[in-house]
Amino acid sequence: MRIERLPPIKASLRPSNHPYLNGAWTPLIEELNATDLDVLEGTIPTDIDRIYVRNTENQIHQPFGRYHPFDGDGMLHTISIRDGRVDYRNRFVRTRGFEAEQEAGQSLWGGIMDRFDTSLRPGFGAHGGLKDSSSTDVVVHAGKLVSTFYQCGEAYWLNPDTLEQEGVASWGPLDGVSAHTKVDQATGDLLFFNYSKHPPFMHYGVVNRTGARVHYVPIPLPGPRLPHDMAFTAKYSILNDFPLFWDQELLKRNIHASRMHEGIPSRFAVIPRFGEPSEIRWFNAKPTYVLHFLNAYEEGDEIVLDGYFQDDPQPAPIADAPNGFGQMMAYVDEASFKPKLHRWRFNLKTGETQEKHLDERILEFGMFNQRWAGQPYRFAYSTTTKPGWFLFNGFVKHDLKTGQSWEYRLPEGRYASESPFVPRVGAIDEDDGYLISFITDENTQTSECVLVDCKRFSEGPVVRIALPHKISSGTHSAWADRDFVRYGRSTG
Repeated sequence: MRIERLPPIKASLRPSNHPYLNGAWTPLIEELNATDLDVLEGTIPTDIDRIYVRNTENQIHQPFGRYHPFDGDGMLHTISIRDGRVDYRNRFVRTRGFEAEQEAGQSLWGGIMDRFDTSLRPGFGAHGGLKDSSSTDVVVHAGKLVSTFYQCGEAYWLNPDTLEQEGVASWGPLDGVSAHTKVDQATGDLLFFNYSKHPPFMHYGVVNRTGARVHYVPIPLPGPRLPHDMAFTAKYSILNDFPLFWDQELLKRNIHASRMHEGIPSRFAVIPRFGEPSEIRWFNAKPTYVLHFLNAYEEGDEIVLDGYFQDDPQPAPIADAPNGFGQMMAYVDEASFKPKLHRWRFNLKTGETQEKHLDERILEFGMFNQRWAGQPYRFAYSTTTKPGWFLFNGFVKHDLKTGQSWEYRLPEGRYASESPFVPRVGAIDEDDGYLISFITDENTQTSECVLVDCKRFSEGPVVRIALPHKISSGTHSAWADRDFVRYGRSTG
């Protein structure tokens, strides 16, 4: 392994006992390039070609108050695999907030758990008082990496090969872009939404495969909401209005506290991909909150939507959490809010909704073969988590046709990243490929990249590749084949 370390950035973070500034969530500050990574076990597959990218949160400066893991600055990690060779890079996303704090040498914004007036400068996005850290999501579109923030910041472009910063996406609207933009590999379209505290409270848009915004319309809501994800089929996009949102009385005092609102159903907006507000069809469903959807597709008169239904969207604080962190830790602990793999069916002819759990296990952060995005699909891959923590400790593969499932659990002290599906070159079967994941090993204080053969799922990794440093845990990731990066749409 050959390593090139970049000049250090300014950092002022001091040691603390914060549960999400230590262990697998210890911030990584250094940036580097590494080539010809070492294989710890197994053989690097020669039947995959391109790039895995993951976004992580890494606090650089001493926080003002009660740090939340989603406050950290975005850092992208990429691993490129081709012809049995593996290279790695990592870079902070140079947002406006990042650059301002580098100039100041300190934090300038408070976090999600701080008072609105804590920040020293006006904030960004739907909240209005936070730093846009671009630390939530990342996709590949129009030959670029697109990094986004869950509270609707700017969309940032980076070069997928070099991680060179390419500025703010030219198609981003004034109200920003929420995390969980969706890329239709069949057409190359990127679908996005945003939300705010002013009417109409949500917008939806489409960016074509060349990077031009070609559609942008309001999705009127009754008031400020907190959507986090969307889904799409070949013809439709699906937005949402869940009963978990900011308390309206507290919001008048600039206090951003979310709660479940009793008596309000979940609502789903179904709109043609290039549709107008007059064409929205609303469907009611059981009250819940959904962080992440899997896939959606059309089946006769129905739209089928799969995602992770929370049985307890407003969980009680974790009793044995460190002082002052019980509620925060519950909101990021899947064992507390209890997400279950769930299916909704929206009948476009009758307007009715049918829904049910597909699995009673606690599961989230699902992935599937993106060549089947928006189409009927068969296989889904979910993560399991360590109770009490936002740490992935295993994977479950579902055959949605037969109901079978297979599980692989990581050894104690080893924690995964969100793990996209990597199709083999020339694959025909939907599950002919690998899951790819970064692993943070608290036993050895190291990190590695692993690949799990999805045809032999329960056997675990077929290869373990050493990374040059221990990376922090984080949120979302993506895989893109070389041809998709080059041509902007799937050629497989």
